[in-house]
Amino acid sequence: MLCCQTALAQKNQLKDLRKIVKEVNSHSQAYERLQYSTENLGHRLTGSENGRKAEEYAHDLFKSYGLDVSYQPFTSDSWSRESLDLSIQNKAVKSVALAHSPVHVDLTADLMDMGNGLEADYQKVGDQIKGKIALVYLGILPNSGNGLRNLHRSEKTALAEKYGAKGIIFINTVKNNVLLTGTASITGKLINIPAICIGLEDGMAWKDYLKTNITNAKIQMRNKAGLTTSRNIVVHIKGKELPNEKIVVGGHLDSWDLATGAIDNGIGSFAIIDMARTFKKLKLKTKRSIDFVLFMGEEQGLLGSKAYVENAQKEGTIDQIKYMLNFDMVNAPTGFSTIRYDMMHHLNEWGKTYALVDTTFKNNNASGAGLHSDHQPFMLQGIPTGSARGGRLPNNAGMYYHSDNDVFSLVDKAGLVQTVRIGTAYTYFLANAPEIAAKKLTDLEIRDFLEKADLKTPLQISGEWRWGN
Repeated sequence: MLCCQTALAQKNQLKDLRKIVKEVNSHSQAYERLQYSTENLGHRLTGSENGRKAEEYAHDLFKSYGLDVSYQPFTSDSWSRESLDLSIQNKAVKSVALAHSPVHVDLTADLMDMGNGLEADYQKVGDQIKGKIALVYLGILPNSGNGLRNLHRSEKTALAEKYGAKGIIFINTVKNNVLLTGTASITGKLINIPAICIGLEDGMAWKDYLKTNITNAKIQMRNKAGLTTSRNIVVHIKGKELPNEKIVVGGHLDSWDLATGAIDNGIGSFAIIDMARTFKKLKLKTKRSIDFVLFMGEEQGLLGSKAYVENAQKEGTIDQIKYMLNFDMVNAPTGFSTIRYDMMHHLNEWGKTYALVDTTFKNNNASGAGLHSDHQPFMLQGIPTGSARGGRLPNNAGMYYHSDNDVFSLVDKAGLVQTVRIGTAYTYFLANAPEIAAKKLTDLEIRDFLEKADLKTPLQISGEWRWGN
């Protein structure tokens, strides 16, 4: 009898998966909705009027699909740029400010090459960096040796400040003097020193100049900052058998203001909208509840996802979250990913099943943990997280991350639709699994997991390591 029940369950599962593939292939709206957003709303900077319009557009879109949607407001420090003039050796240099640089800067100081901007670079020079402006490569310089782990720009900024620098100028890694923005703040609050990005060719030329010359840099910067209320957009689908167990499917709606954020993270957030539409259209029944969440403030310090987790802690529902899927710049995936190795058997078995109905899926699954996206606040609470994996960004879009070239023409429709299909399937498997192998970790287990994943140092720099030395 049990064997017959299992066979029937598998038959029904395949039936639902075929429905998902057919619906998404035939009626996905992700590409067209993203195009409308980029052409009519523009960027989606948190705290800006554009950001508010994006929140309302997503909310109303969910509502038009008949979904149970609500706003989750949170207060944060908003930041936007006004003006910036950078000159080195009295020569104007094309540049862009990084959030959350101070609102008012008039600084002239010697410029000092700090290589990769890692702790070892500062330890080599000691007090020599004090009072100077650090020139730092955004990535890891060629010929730096093996085994160096790069840090986020916010962590490099924190190190510059720790060792007494008065400012930091990042050299972008992309050719043709493309400028990159982003936050240089770990906390989402104003930092104490100005952080600036300049292009690769300009930066490397000044780096060479500093080998034999002493020169200064002059920074004149004006920005706006103040408290603002932003809103996560939350869609709730109630589970039929385990309504108090929840799968969270999230990604950030906000973007930087230099362009329209079509890749970062339009392709993720609008895929999530279409996943929720698909669940509603097909009336898919799930054992567990699902929250589809569009976070605001990711770019300015994971503010929306932190607010969601903090709200769950206050309400006493944090233990209901059994898994979190994060879609941040995912495109044309061919497999599943997870931070927890104990999920790999699940992923491989689910993948074998899903590959029967979708030939784009290659079941190339993997496990590994990282930081700096909306999965992080969940991971730090011991909640297992994952995503889709295996695809590449279209049209060399990775080069234009956080830049003025992140525009809709980079988006590939087939890749976006593939994300919707595979994301919907992954959500379906998680929401209907008899049991999820990866359990919420205890506090000490979280510590051990993060140490094993080599995440202790960056979390210490960011002030989010809560276990002492």
